Amino acid sequence: MNRSSLFKNIIIFVIVFLSIASIFSLYNVSDKKVEEIDIQKMIQEINAESVKKIVIIGNKLELTMNDDSIQSLKKENVESLSSLLDNFGVEKTKLERISFEVKDESGFGFWMASLLPFLIPFLIIGGFIWYMMRQAQGANTRAMSFGQSQAREIKIAGKNKITFKDVAGVREAKEELKEIVEFLKYPTKFTSLGAKIPKGVLLMGPPGTGKTLLAKAVAGEANVPFFTISGSEFVEMFVGVGASRVRDLFKKAKKNAPCIVFIDEIDAVGRQRGSGLGGSHDEREQTLNQILVEMDGFDPNTNVIVVAATNRPDVLDPALLRPGRFDRRVVLDLPDIKDREKILKVHSAKKPLDDTVVLRKVAERTPGFSGADLANLFNEAAILAARRDQKKISQTELLESIEKVLLGPERKSHILSDAEKNITAVHEAGHALVSHILPNSDPVHKVSIISRGSAAGYTLKLPERDKYLHRKSEFLDDLAVLLAGHVAEKLKFGEVTTGASNDLKHATALAHSIVTKYGMSDRMAPRIYGEKEEMIFLGRDIREQRNYSEKVAEEIDAEIDMLIRQAEEKAKKTMEENMGKMDELVKVLLEKETIEQSAFAEIMGEKKVKE
Repeated sequence: MNRSSLFKNIIIFVIVFLSIASIFSLYNVSDKKVEEIDIQKMIQEINAESVKKIVIIGNKLELTMNDDSIQSLKKENVESLSSLLDNFGVEKTKLERISFEVKDESGFGFWMASLLPFLIPFLIIGGFIWYMMRQAQGANTRAMSFGQSQAREIKIAGKNKITFKDVAGVREAKEELKEIVEFLKYPTKFTSLGAKIPKGVLLMGPPGTGKTLLAKAVAGEANVPFFTISGSEFVEMFVGVGASRVRDLFKKAKKNAPCIVFIDEIDAVGRQRGSGLGGSHDEREQTLNQILVEMDGFDPNTNVIVVAATNRPDVLDPALLRPGRFDRRVVLDLPDIKDREKILKVHSAKKPLDDTVVLRKVAERTPGFSGADLANLFNEAAILAARRDQKKISQTELLESIEKVLLGPERKSHILSDAEKNITAVHEAGHALVSHILPNSDPVHKVSIISRGSAAGYTLKLPERDKYLHRKSEFLDDLAVLLAGHVAEKLKFGEVTTGASNDLKHATALAHSIVTKYGMSDRMAPRIYGEKEEMIFLGRDIREQRNYSEKVAEEIDAEIDMLIRQAEEKAKKTMEENMGKMDELVKVLLEKETIEQSAFAEIMGEKKVKE
C-alpha cells in the first residue's frame, strides 16, 4: 500500500471518530445561555436568596436563579458541596429554600474520560494489525501481478493525438503505413476480397529517425487504442515470466481490438536464437517463442496489429521476420535536406524566431542529422538564447548549436599557449586549404582554433547536397584532407604533434574500407576481405574472421600503406603550391580565431568543383 492510500485511510478514520464523539457531546448541550461564576459569587447569590435550584454533576455545579437564568461553576473533586457551604458559613435557613439535585456526569467529557483508557490501546493494536494485513495483501497482489503485462495504454484523443501531419519527412514510410490505417478503419474492404490483414509491421532505421512517433501517428490516424511496451520489459530473471507477460499483453490487446501494440527495441527480446549463451531454454528465448506463437495464433479478423521498432534488424531471429508475422518492413532513413527543413519547421513552430533565421541554411549545415538531433539542435539554440537574455532565437544561436551538437561545447577554460595556438592554426589551415583546393572534397564552411569537446580546433566542411553513392576519387581526396593537418605540421615545424591522432585513426579506417569493403583497390580483387563475427548476447563486434591467407593480409597492408602515402604526397604537393594562401589563413586564424565561410572565400577564392 502506498503512502497516499495510508494517509487517506487515517484521515477517514479520524473524521469518523470525531463525528461519533460529536454525537455523544450533543447529549450535554443546553439551549440556554450559561454564565460562568466563582465560589464567592455563588455564596453571595445563596445569601441573597437568589438561587432556586442547584444541580450537582460531578465537580460541576449548575445554579438555577429565581429568574430561571443559569449559572455554572466548578468545585474541587475531594470536597462535597455541604462541607464547602459550611466552610463559607452559609446559614442552613438559606439552604432550606433551595432545591438540590444530583446527576451522573455525561456528555463528551464523560465519554472521553471513560472510553479513552480502553479505546487508545485498542486503536493502536487494531491499527497495527490492519496495516500489516494491508501490507501482506499488497505483497500478494504484486506477486499475483508479476506475470502480467506492463504495457501502458496511451490516450491519443484530444491534444495528445498525433497524426501524419505531425511527422515531417519519411514520405515513403508514411505511404506504407497509410495502408495499415486503412486496414484498421475499414477491414471489410480488404477481407471481402480475400486479403489478410497484416499482423506485424517492423519499423527499421537509425536511432532518432522517428519510429516511435510514427507508430503513434498510425494509432492517431486510425483512432484506435495504442499499447506501448519495451522489449526489455518482458525479460526477468525468473524463467517463464516474460512468456506470461506476452500472453497477458496479447490477451489485453484482443479485448481492445481494433488496436495497435507497439514494442519498442524489439531486438532486446527478438535476437537470433541458438547463440550458445544461456542454453536453449533461457528466459529471453522462451519470451521470443511465446511472441512467435501469439502472432501465429492471431485470428485473421482480430484487427490487432503489432508494430515493432529496432535499429538492429540484422540481429533479429529469422522466424520473427518471416511472412505471417512481421509482414511489413518499413525503413526510416536519415532525412535529406528537404526533410530536414520540414522537421526544423515542426520543431520551430512553438519557438520565437528572429527575422534573421533561415531554416534552409540550417538544413544545409546538418547532413546526417536525425529528427532527434534536429530537435536537440533547436533546444540547445533556445537555451543559448536564454543564457544571452534574448527574447528570440537568432540564426547565430542555431549555427553555434550545430557545432555544439557535432563537437561539444566550447572549452573556454582550455587556454592554449602561443606556441600551441600557432601549431593548431597551422594544422587547421592545412585541412581547410587542401579541402578547398581538391575538387572532390566538400566545401569548407568554418575554420576555428577555439577548443570544442576534445578537439583543440576544427575545420567544418559539409557537402553541398546529400550523397548516397561515393566515388573512389572522393575517398582519395578525403584521405588527403584527413592527413593534411599532419603534413602541415611536418612542413612548418619539421616534426609532428599528437594533434593528428584522431585524423590518422579515421584515415586508416577509410583506407582499410577502400581496400577490404568497397572493392576499390587496383591491385586486389573486388571482393570482401574479412567477415565480422558478432556475439549476439553482447550485441557488438568482438572479432573479425579472416577469409583470406597471410599472403593476402600482407597485400592488404601494403595497399593500405600505399593509399595513405599517396594521400600524404597529394596533401604535401597541394600545400607547397599554395603556401602563400596557407600563411594568410594562419595569420587570420591567430588574429580572429575563427574564419566563417564568406571570409574564407575572400582569402581562397571560389572552390572548383569537379562534375
